[in-house]
Amino acid sequence: MLTKNLLKSKKAITPILATLLLIVIAVAAIVVTYAWVMMYMTSTTGQAGILLKKDAVNWPSNTTIIIYVRNTGTADATMDAVYIGASSTDLILQTNNVSYNPPSKAVSKDGGTITITAVYNWTSQATYYFRIVPKVGEALVFQEKAP
Repeated sequence: MLTKNLLKSKKAITPILATLLLIVIAVAAIVVTYAWVMMYMTSTTGQAGILLKKDAVNWPSNTTIIIYVRNTGTADATMDAVYIGASSTDLILQTNNVSYNPPSKAVSKDGGTITITAVYNWTSQATYYFRIVPKVGEALVFQEKAP
C-alpha cells in the first residue's frame, strides 16, 4: 500500500515540474524579446533624430568650396565623411582635403551648424554633387551649380 501511494506522488511531481519549466521558458522569452525591442527602438530613434539641411554653399576661389550644414533634428550629429563629384554616380571621398568648424565635427541638435571647407578644383557654371555623411543617420545629398 505504501509503494502505491509513493508511485502516485511521483506521477504528480512530473506535471508540476513541467508547468514550472514552461513558466521559466516563457519568462526568459519575454525578457529576451523586451531587450531586443528596446535595443532596436533606441538605435532607430537615434538615427531618426538627425536631420541635416544645407544652409548655403560658397565658392570663394577655384580651389575651395565652403558648405554650411544645419542639424534640425532632435539628436546631436557627428560628421563622418564628405563626398564631392561631377556626377551623382562618381562621388569621390574627400579625406585630407576637408576641414570642419568646429573641428570636433559635431553638430548640435535643434539648429546647430557646421562649416565644411573642402579643397576641390571646380569649374565655373558646372554642377557638382555632394554627399555629407554623419556617423549615425541619413546622409545629406544635394547638387549645386558653381558660379
